Amino acid sequence: MTAVVDGDTLIVDVDGRSETIRLLGIDTPEKTGGPRPAECFGDQATDHARALLPAGTDVLLTRDEETRDQYGRLLAYVHRSDGLFINQHLVEAGFATTLFFSPNIAQRDAFSAAADLARREWRGFWQACGGADVVVAAPS
Repeated sequence: MTAVVDGDTLIVDVDGRSETIRLLGIDTPEKTGGPRPAECFGDQATDHARALLPAGTDVLLTRDEETRDQYGRLLAYVHRSDGLFINQHLVEAGFATTLFFSPNIAQRDAFSAAADLARREWRGFWQACGGADVVVAAPS
């Protein structure tokens, strides 16, 4: 593990080369200063991912059907060496919502159940923002 770009994008070293990883099955709110408008809880999602995956953390990457997205990023499910399933954890804790593009749907049922639980228990952005994808108003 080299760096966390934002809540759902990482940079890792794979066999001696740097790879940008897009976490499969999830979407986190946009952080401040990124290419898209900042969303409520985006900075917190990024900070939480950084706390879970500090530089040097060993991770296991697993794929679904498609290997890369249209931007060339490697699509993966990410597990820490201690077994924590990062993608699912971010959904369960209310830092991410589900986002599936067929044929990469292997974790759809598990992630959907995790999202329902986070919403019912009012975790993360559900409590702070009332839901996902809430754009932060630009100062006037």
